[in-house]
Amino acid sequence: LEALKGEGTVSELASRFDVHPTMINQWKRALLDGASGVFERGGRKAPVIDEDQVRDLHAKRGEMAVANSFLKER
Repeated sequence: LEALKGEGTVSELASRFDVHPTMINQWKRALLDGASGVFERGGRKAPVIDEDQVRDLHAKRGEMAVANSFLKER
């Protein structure tokens, strides 16, 4: 927010908050690009859910749970 307000140069802010200046520029750009979405009508769009990916992730979680249980018993 300080970068948006102009309360110091990017270099000064990066030094003060111990982050790389590029990160400050990226955060500032992301905020400016996405800020208009807060005021748009209709709210957020529903996320697109990939059912195949969900199924694969559930299967993987099941495999990991079985492996974890097996390793705990050893």
